[in-house]
Amino acid sequence: MDINEIEKNIITEFSFFEDWMDKYNYIIELGKSLPLIDPKYKTEQYLITGCQSQVWLHAEYKDGKVIYTADSDAVITKGIINLLIRVLSNQTPEAIINTQLTYIDEIGLKDHLSPTRSNGLASMIKQMKMYALAFQIKNKP
Repeated sequence: MDINEIEKNIITEFSFFEDWMDKYNYIIELGKSLPLIDPKYKTEQYLITGCQSQVWLHAEYKDGKVIYTADSDAVITKGIINLLIRVLSNQTPEAIINTQLTYIDEIGLKDHLSPTRSNGLASMIKQMKMYALAFQIKNKP
């Protein structure tokens, strides 16, 4: 599935919830299915700076696509990073770099996060795009 299709699915899922408490609970539930990072990558090298919580992110390049795994010490943050992984993992570096992630605004996520969590979200996106850029440069023919 491409990024736009996945984003549309997430927007549809969030449209079923009427208030933000239900959406927060859904995000927390999503965190429980996060593709967990191998414990050997839970080091400072893989820690995303700028997050209120600790978030570790690892990426690998396989068959022309970037695969992300992550973990966090906060349940809401696990859900947020899982939403990003769901959209960006198993996509080409070029697709990851060029996506606008419009679903974040469409579901209202940025509007309902504290300023520190919003900064963390921006840091997660930046790090995921940096991995994609590095893989794109490294694997140019």
